Amino acid sequence: MRLYYLRGACSLADHIVLEWTGAAYEAIQVQREKLRDPAFLAINPLGAVPALQADDGWVLTQNAAILNYLADSYPQARLGGDGTARGRAEVNRWLALCNADIHPWFKPIFVPGRFIEDKSAHEELKRNARVQLRNLFQKADAQLEGKLWLTGERSIADPYLFILLRWARALHVDPDGVDLGGFANLDRFFDNMLADAGVQKALREEGLA
Repeated sequence: MRLYYLRGACSLADHIVLEWTGAAYEAIQVQREKLRDPAFLAINPLGAVPALQADDGWVLTQNAAILNYLADSYPQARLGGDGTARGRAEVNRWLALCNADIHPWFKPIFVPGRFIEDKSAHEELKRNARVQLRNLFQKADAQLEGKLWLTGERSIADPYLFILLRWARALHVDPDGVDLGGFANLDRFFDNMLADAGVQKALREEGLA
């Protein structure tokens, strides 16, 4: 099994989950400028990471799909909930918050030109995105009250929240960055993730440790 990843991108969540499952895999770094090369487009026609390639050549793309596939393929890792339909739904509720709500609000900050050509409007766009990100992170912080993990047990949602927090913390050093002040539960969660052996290995492999 091969995971195609971009260093520090959302594919880091899949990298961490592969470590948590104990699966045998090969992590293959794709350089950003190679995402549109024919060789990679043959793997993922969207020119994006992550992409997970099985030993028989089958390729799965889209983060939420890959994470759920890994949870189902390695049930002994208990990353898909407590075995009940409600437990699985809770995992997917918080995975969806990360994947469908928080993640997209980083795009106006990273690549505002994709949304508005007028450069004079870029700062307002970024400012609005930072407000939305703080509101969403506040919901995650509240969910973590009294918990080590988003759903109470370690799941595929936790690495996704971790990588989003990495991005937000990197932006936080900018005076106009994402405001994470007062989120003690998120701080504790982030430190707990950093102390995890699987997280540490994935970070080392991507040159992020």
